Order: sequence, then structure tokens, then C-alpha cells
Amino acid sequence: MHPAARTRTTFRTGPTPVPQPRSRRLRSLIDADALRVLHRAARVLLDDLPDLTDRLLAVLREQEPAYRAALDHDHAATWQEVYRSLRHSVTSLLDPRGTREAAHRCTWRIGVARAEQGLPLDAVLHAFRLGGSLVWQRLVEETTRSEPEDVRLLVHVATDVWNFVDEHCTLVADAYRQAERQLAWRRENRVRLLAAALLDGTSRIADLPETAERLCLPEHGRYVVVAIAGGPPHDLPVGASAYRHSGADVDHGIVLVGDEGDGKTDRDPLAALALTAGTPAGCRIGVGSAVTGLAAVGDARRLADLALSICPPEGGTVLLTEHLPEALVVSCPELGATLTERVLGPLLGLEPADRDVLLDTLVAWFACEGSAQRAGERLYCHRNTVLNRLRRCEQLIGRSLARPHDVVEIGLALTARRAPRG
Repeated sequence: MHPAARTRTTFRTGPTPVPQPRSRRLRSLIDADALRVLHRAARVLLDDLPDLTDRLLAVLREQEPAYRAALDHDHAATWQEVYRSLRHSVTSLLDPRGTREAAHRCTWRIGVARAEQGLPLDAVLHAFRLGGSLVWQRLVEETTRSEPEDVRLLVHVATDVWNFVDEHCTLVADAYRQAERQLAWRRENRVRLLAAALLDGTSRIADLPETAERLCLPEHGRYVVVAIAGGPPHDLPVGASAYRHSGADVDHGIVLVGDEGDGKTDRDPLAALALTAGTPAGCRIGVGSAVTGLAAVGDARRLADLALSICPPEGGTVLLTEHLPEALVVSCPELGATLTERVLGPLLGLEPADRDVLLDTLVAWFACEGSAQRAGERLYCHRNTVLNRLRRCEQLIGRSLARPHDVVEIGLALTARRAPRG
């Protein structure tokens, strides 16, 4: 072998040059060719868009029951929606920047509309992915038909096509969820407004069927309203037969206690009271008497508030049906104030310390059902001390605790004095 030839093939100095500019140029040419092929096929798809829409709807009808129902309900509107979405998808292949905003608005409107219609989000996302698959399939089909040797170039734009599909799936999901939250808020607000009108007694007769449906309570039934104050909102356990309405100071529970005409009037308040079990100390609960029909819930609420006004400040539960005399006094504050002054006036005129001792003794005696022994235990004093105080009260007010009529008047006067002033 010639020495020059051996030297030329055996020895090489310096690194082998890497033809980077040539590679970048080659890549640019490939991208340009791929875009040319993509645009050519996309323009054909634009002319064939109605058929593409029919094909997608046929697939949706076969694979998505939710869209099948939408097509049966309003085929024309669904067809137009799918057509617009596909048109934006295809035109975005030709001019991504110029059509981006319009495509986004179209997808957002679809997400909102489908949420309002109650179409499942999974079905909407599936429809968008099916649409993306169909567009890609038609691009390949058209390129294979017109220029089979260019099909390989579509690989270089596949990522861009599927990124577009993913972007719009995310967008339609965001629109759907936001619309769903707004719809839920509107529904909850509507329920609150209907319940508030019901409790205030201002509900329209025409609204009663909707109110019954939204509160999951029958329009015709027997109801008791429970008024709760001083406890956290979750303290009243309610089930499918009750609705709780939270207020600023007082919560109200509308409790279904029986069907209309079932003859359980005496047991109705007790049934409502069962829902108040386990309430914490310091919570005040008033249970009104039963009424018939949702239209009368406003009256039931006033009865519950009346029962609540009789509750002692330290907490407890009052069934209105078991405290009717006190309720009569409290329901008319003016008469209650007159009765208090007429019966307890001389006692109320004493020095505060003396007055409070005597009033506390009277209250304890009534609470202990006339037992001086138990009243003394409650007041931490001897029963004789209780009896002496009671005799002094009798002398001051000119009434006897041995006469039933006087006992009723004194008890009502004490209740009226404790009742809150409106």
C-alpha cells in the first residue's frame, strides 16, 4: 500500500466537526414540510366539516348515553355546538394565534352550557377527546388519499395537535366546574329564600310546590318548628324529614311530624323534640305546637319563637304545649307588664338586695313545686328561712300561696317579669 494512502487513512488530527447548522436547517425544512402537509389536509377538512360533524355525533350517540339524550332532546342545537367546536379546532391548525381567543370562548361556552344542562363532565371530556381523535384521523386519511408519501411528515405535528386537544379539555373542565359552583350557589340561595319566606309567613301559594320539592318536604303534612339559640349550627340533628334554616341569632328547624289527618296531634311536639337530643348545655330550644301544611309554617315559627322566649337564660328546652299559661302572658308584653306591676309591685319597690332575695325565693319555691325543703337546698338555706321569706312576700303583695287563684297570678307575674321585652 502506498505510504501516502496509509497515512491519509490512519491518522487524523483535531476533533471531527459536528454539522449542527446543517441539522437545524434540515429540521426547519422538515417542520415546514409538515406544516404544509397539515395545512393542505386541514383546508380539505374545513370544506368537509358538516360530514365530520355527522361522524362525530354518530360516535357520541353510540358511546355516550348522555349525549344520546341531548341529541334526542334537541338535535339541531347539539349539532350546531359540535360543528362550531370542530370548526375552531380545524381553523386553529391553520392559524393558531389568530383563532386562539375565539376557540377558547367557544370551548368555555360549551363547558358552561353543559354544566347548566346537567350533562356529566366525564361525558363532555370524552366528547372533546373523540373530536380530537376524529380530526387527527381525517387529517391522516386525507393526506393518505392525496399524497401518501407525506403521511410520515404528520408525525412532526402530532404533538401540537394533541396539545391543542388537552388544552381545550382543561379549559372546558374549568368552565364546567366554575358554572357548577355558581349553579350550586344559586340553588342553595334559592332554597334559603324559599325557606325564609316560609318561616316568615310570606311564601306565595304558587311557590309552595317548588318549596316542598327543594326542601324535600311534602306540601301537605303536619309540621312543628323548633327554634334554637345559643348553640353551634350542627347541634340539631336533622334527617330527610326536617330542614334547618340558620339565622343571625336563632336557627329554625322545620320538622315533619306526621301526615295530614293522622290524628297524632298530641305527639307531634314530642316527635320534634326527639331531634334536639344531645344539645349542649346553655343551648335554648323552643318547640312550638303542630300545624297542618307548609302554608302554616309561618304560624308554627311564631309559636316556636314564643316557646323560646320562655326558656331560662341558662338554657333548656320548652315545649309550648306544656307551658301555655306562660305563653299567654309572654305573647302580650303589655298585659304581662301590667300583671307584674299589679301582683309584684310592692315587692319590686324594695331595696335591690332585699327584693332579689325574696324574688329568688319565690322562683325557687315554684321551681320546686311548692317544696320549702327542696327550695332551701337550692338556695343553700334552711327550710324555715324559706318559709319566713315566703310569708313576708305574702304580706307585701297581699296574696296567699295557699290559694290556687293567687298562686296562678304570682306564677304568671314571675314569668312575665322574666320574659324578654320586645
